Amino acid sequence: MSSAALAGASRPLADLAHQAVAAARAYESAARSAAASAVMRDGRVDAAAADRHQRLVHGLAWIATTVQALDCAAAWLASGGGTRGEAGDLAVRIGFGEYLGQLVGGVPMSQNEVIRPHELGLAQAGARLAGDDAVAWFLTEGSTAETRAALLERVRAGDTVDDALGDETLDMVRDQLRAFAAERIRPHAHAWHLADQLIPDAVVEEMAGLGVFGVCIGAEHGGLGLGKLAMCVVSEELSRAWIAAGSLGTRSEIAGELVSSGGTEAQKARWLPGIAAGTILPTAVFTEPDIGSDLASLRTRAARDAGGTWRVHGNKTWITHAARSDLMTLLVRTDPASTGHDGLSMLLAPKPRGTDAEPFPAPGMSGGEIPVLGYRGMKEYEIAFDGFAVEADGLLGGVEGQGFRQLMRTFEGARVQTAARAVGVAWNAFDLGLAYALDRKQFGRPILDFPRVSDKLALMVAETVLARELTHFAAHEKDKGRRCDVEAGMAKLLAARVAWSNADTALQIHGGNGYSLEYEVSRVLCDARILNIFEGAAEIQAHVIGRGLLARRN
Repeated sequence: MSSAALAGASRPLADLAHQAVAAARAYESAARSAAASAVMRDGRVDAAAADRHQRLVHGLAWIATTVQALDCAAAWLASGGGTRGEAGDLAVRIGFGEYLGQLVGGVPMSQNEVIRPHELGLAQAGARLAGDDAVAWFLTEGSTAETRAALLERVRAGDTVDDALGDETLDMVRDQLRAFAAERIRPHAHAWHLADQLIPDAVVEEMAGLGVFGVCIGAEHGGLGLGKLAMCVVSEELSRAWIAAGSLGTRSEIAGELVSSGGTEAQKARWLPGIAAGTILPTAVFTEPDIGSDLASLRTRAARDAGGTWRVHGNKTWITHAARSDLMTLLVRTDPASTGHDGLSMLLAPKPRGTDAEPFPAPGMSGGEIPVLGYRGMKEYEIAFDGFAVEADGLLGGVEGQGFRQLMRTFEGARVQTAARAVGVAWNAFDLGLAYALDRKQFGRPILDFPRVSDKLALMVAETVLARELTHFAAHEKDKGRRCDVEAGMAKLLAARVAWSNADTALQIHGGNGYSLEYEVSRVLCDARILNIFEGAAEIQAHVIGRGLLARRN
């Protein structure tokens, strides 16, 4: 037995995890100092320097995200009071071994970009991290052939990694949504995907009856008023069956938060009850051709006519669930003299529901569907506005020039919800990979018996648990009323990577069959890929996180 193994063998796993996190925090602090020296000027982040040194800023973001995930997993382990079970302990142990190994050797920022200690001048800090007793134990005894095999043995025996939240209401919500998704979504999802059809209206109505669209809307407006952690639970369980089901509530989440936080009392009374009940299906109309994350360059404009009605002109793209929606949250430029954020306003724009033949049966509005690889069930559209009319009282909050700020207030919740969807997709990929590995036989035995297959599945579990706990942490911060743009970004950044990795790995386990449209994993691979792009592409997300971390130093 190695000296590291001897040092850790007699200590509780939770104690080792907390000591390792403390060492990792010191390493993160060194990374912050290194990045700050490159991009901070007079106590502030210099935007030009941050652009020139993107790799360092983004590397800091990934290092800090990795450390925060470990911290959250350690807290989850400790909170169980010995009730997490062997599968949970093994998942955390393996996850610590893998992620501490990345911090010491290099954190992957994408499939072909790895940020290594020496790039930030952290060779000595990395050596100190590796030399910590607890870290050394995890590096040698955390993710081993034996621990990975043991985890899969527990899973094979029917054990699961504990997902109870210790809250009777939230645990009941999870059980209810899991049962609904297993009965009404999972058996039909692949056929709906292959046919590229909308989630059936009957299923949408059932989801509405379960409160899916009003999770975070206050009870005074007909919602459940349960907060962002409940939203995570709902999104995880629905997305574990099909990301489209988990994503259907995203537009209601965004619209509900926009109206709740920025609307007038009349707007709240008019729109929130219908959104919560699912009788009003919203769509978010923000993105424009050639303008992705650069919202300051938005060109779609709106101006009042002689009667006070807003007339909208311009083009939007990548608008999810646009044809079947009843309400658009529409970001426009109302100050033609402005070229920045201050000239943007948010309109609440009702519209009639469309059909496949006529998606936008409204004067001054036209467009068509954008065929996509995955993320189906709601459909994507491009929309052209040519004098489209919005009522005079459709300006959110009744004040011009607040659209960008109003939208920014929703991004924290939206990114937490996206992270939760990614966690659900990651579990879906694991479910499919495990089922196939148990069923598929080669050389006279299930392929799960082969270490390279069981290793893959064990690592899928470990990473998903870490991503889940980071996501729940961000949701907790949001529910406490704290600013959590960095934490929400971290959750989205990591969970999206894990979802894609799990989906790709599950397809590899399927071998050639995974490349066939017949198998569900082909759908999950396509669905997982979008998570690194929408709600802020991974590169944009890392930039926001890195700059946010540096700004917090002051």
